[in-house]
Amino acid sequence: MNGLNVGWVSRRAWAWILLLAGLSAPAAAVAEIMPLSQIQPGMTGKGRTVFQGERIEEFDVEILGVMRNVQPRKNMIMARLSGNGLETTGVISGMSGSPVYIDGRIVGAVAYSFAFSKTPLAGITPIEEMMAMDSATSGAASSAPARSMTTIPSMTLEDLAAAYLSTAPPLAPVPPVEPDGRGMAPLHLPLVVSGFSPQGFEKARGFFAAAGFHPLMGGGGQIPVPSAKLPSAPALRPGDAVGIQLIGGDLDVSAVGTVTHVDGSRVLAFGHPLYNLGPVDLAMTRAGVLAVVPSLQTSFKLATSGEVLGSFSQDSAAGAVGEIGRMPRLIPVNISLQRSPTSRREFKLKMIRDRILTPALLNMALYSLLTGEERNHGDLALEFDGEIFLDRGGSVKIEDLFSGNYNAAVTNLSGLMAAVVYFLSNNEFQDVGIFRVDINIRSTQEARFCQIEKVLLDKYEVSPGERIGIQVHYRAHGRESRVEEVQVQAPILPAGSQFHLIVGDSAAMQSVERSQYRTQEFVPRSLDQLVRILSNLRKNNRIYFKITAAKPGLFLKGEEMPNLPPTLKTMFASPRAAASSATDLSRSTLNEYQLPVPYVVRGSAVIPVQIRR
Repeated sequence: MNGLNVGWVSRRAWAWILLLAGLSAPAAAVAEIMPLSQIQPGMTGKGRTVFQGERIEEFDVEILGVMRNVQPRKNMIMARLSGNGLETTGVISGMSGSPVYIDGRIVGAVAYSFAFSKTPLAGITPIEEMMAMDSATSGAASSAPARSMTTIPSMTLEDLAAAYLSTAPPLAPVPPVEPDGRGMAPLHLPLVVSGFSPQGFEKARGFFAAAGFHPLMGGGGQIPVPSAKLPSAPALRPGDAVGIQLIGGDLDVSAVGTVTHVDGSRVLAFGHPLYNLGPVDLAMTRAGVLAVVPSLQTSFKLATSGEVLGSFSQDSAAGAVGEIGRMPRLIPVNISLQRSPTSRREFKLKMIRDRILTPALLNMALYSLLTGEERNHGDLALEFDGEIFLDRGGSVKIEDLFSGNYNAAVTNLSGLMAAVVYFLSNNEFQDVGIFRVDINIRSTQEARFCQIEKVLLDKYEVSPGERIGIQVHYRAHGRESRVEEVQVQAPILPAGSQFHLIVGDSAAMQSVERSQYRTQEFVPRSLDQLVRILSNLRKNNRIYFKITAAKPGLFLKGEEMPNLPPTLKTMFASPRAAASSATDLSRSTLNEYQLPVPYVVRGSAVIPVQIRR
């Protein structure tokens, strides 16, 4: 009896050993490749993908033929898919990268389809082309070359935000699908957007849909994506759902596709470009599938992302290359929103590093958080200070006040922060990495505007260097008039001469400077000057004071050189001394002051003052 029991235990132990060996086999085994030259019409095989949860399931594949040179030196295998409901759903967005095998050998990845097709016809990217992708990365993601010239508009922070929103280059739009469905196109990647307000989601959908993604309102972590696996099992397997996370933390934006091939820690996925960004540093995550949503145009997987497993380092025409265990360098974004002395909310985000995507993602994230937390109609004021820390050391500090209704303040604030990040990331002088972004926002549900009504001086004829008392009368929206008193010093000028005291808002000063310098923009000569310009653009909540006089000067390389002696003016204006042409100034700025006020200022005054004889 004891002998029989021991034998039974031994057989059960061997069964467990064989089961564990079978489960761990994929970690070491790498499927053999079937070259394109051996692919023949009529061959049949199996594909692998996730239709629900994490379970990898098979579908049937029938090879129809090979389309050669569909793009320069790019080939495509045409196939008909079936099984697991594909006959009714067609090829599904989210299947991008699903591996296809014939006789146990990998052929390629499902990557293309026809919109509105009545049968699931798929274009398969040959595995040879995917394996030829370079997995090297420079370490700094870059979706676009630096602009040939860094130009900063001669404007206020509010105008800088508007300029970015109207001119910053988005990802180039993908060619539209032909209405009759005759155009084969890459499968759209489901882009799961979680934690966004409805207004923020619409903003994100407009941006990403034009770039070939399929934005979906989702919820992070709703689908169980377990991280615990057998120690010997791979983190990802061919056919697993995999995500590319663009924003993580309290908000989530992740594109979801399928793993094609795993060789050690190296992962190939998608079979077509995310957006052909080249070297990238994007977070690679687990993903799970809640359901397949059938559609007359293109069915798609409703999915969510899970834990970060590594990073994708290359986004090319044949797909994406990543490495498990190599963590991406992300940008922490810390946002504090205070609505009252006792009400404060903190948001923690992490964003990818990219010259074009990072500013756009920051814009969308701020817009979504603010429209989700604040009123969408009626008066709103947003006072804020922010700091953008750079990898090289140093930072850009920004503060301002925006007020308005119908999301005007929200649009300006989110656009401004995106604009500063964009100009830093795309400067012509050197690669600049954003290390961290901190933003503190204080909101009130009121209009905070004021109008300058009049400006009075205690004297209009002064001696050189004498103090001048100034009263600025202004009326805040819905309030009584207020008076601010300041003093400025008269410039040292010859007896009988005249100077002008200009008092006004940021827009008025901008107009004066554009007329004075005869330019609409500045061209910084160094990164340090760019940082200085961005940190010192004029703000809405300031009353500015400028003293000008008829003194010769130059405007050179973005900076005024006032009141120059003729010899120095000739030297600086010489082509031998200046790489760029100088603007001759007939009037120079002799002094500037600013006065902070708790309102968005509007209005101006120009007052002539005489130097006493």
